[in-house]
Amino acid sequence: MKITVVGAGAVGATVADNIARKELCEELVLLDIREGFAEGKALDMTQTAALLGFDTKITGSTNDYAKTAGSNVVVITSGLPRKPGMTREELIGTNANIVKGVAQNILQHSPDAILIIVSNPMDTMTYLALQATGLPKNRIIGMGGALDSARFKCYLSQALQCSANDLNAIVIGGHGDTTMIPLIRFATWNSVPVTNFLSEEQQKKIVADTMVGGATLTKLIGTSAWYAPGAAGAAMVESIVRDEKRLFACSISLQGEYGQNDICLGVPVTLGKGGWEKIIDYKLNSEEQQLFSKSADAVRAMNNVLQTA
Repeated sequence: MKITVVGAGAVGATVADNIARKELCEELVLLDIREGFAEGKALDMTQTAALLGFDTKITGSTNDYAKTAGSNVVVITSGLPRKPGMTREELIGTNANIVKGVAQNILQHSPDAILIIVSNPMDTMTYLALQATGLPKNRIIGMGGALDSARFKCYLSQALQCSANDLNAIVIGGHGDTTMIPLIRFATWNSVPVTNFLSEEQQKKIVADTMVGGATLTKLIGTSAWYAPGAAGAAMVESIVRDEKRLFACSISLQGEYGQNDICLGVPVTLGKGGWEKIIDYKLNSEEQQLFSKSADAVRAMNNVLQTA
């Protein structure tokens, strides 16, 4: 098993670190355009092996895609991160060219790879990767919903004063501050609806905090977050390479599901060795479906910017 992470910045390095620690592959390649940067990160991680007890071989590469040959899964994190006050959408022009080039270069050496897209704006970058590569739709997966759902569980656990591990909660829709949809109606605490324990005011605050979870961190630390995005990407990789068939909210190509076509948007799917394998229909009520349609409209408008970016 071979995995490549493209982009050795904070998010990419954190994805790689989690993959190495969990020994999800025999060989892990970290690639970056900056001279020596990926090599340095790879060496630093390798020097933790004796302390952390893993045997994953980690290779760094400066823009040499030949070293990624034969990768089973590739995580694409490359692109500019958000700065305070910047929306994910403002990154589209620069990151579109980066993601398109990376995806095409990867597939020259790993034509059977499953691609996980982390770069922002994530739904649009996932759609771009699908259009640019012509890969089967199940092999292009956007990460955003997995991260947003983890943040949703974080805020729920704080309000409930319980372990986040005892919670099931999911965020669908676009990976954006105004487009994501935390489905609090479906959230449970060990199978009991969380709405049994939270006031209407608490529920609204949790949903609102979740939606601006990324912007909150960007404001606090001056750039995009990396620990939770990195962990989310690695968790998706784990479900794929170990064929766990875990349920994640992922941005995928919709062809009629949830009432949408010709768009990549976050919906519940199972992840296994084939990539995303099954879409789970949550049977949204009219209000939730309306929010999902509104989210799709916003993401589709951003996709249209690709024509002029």
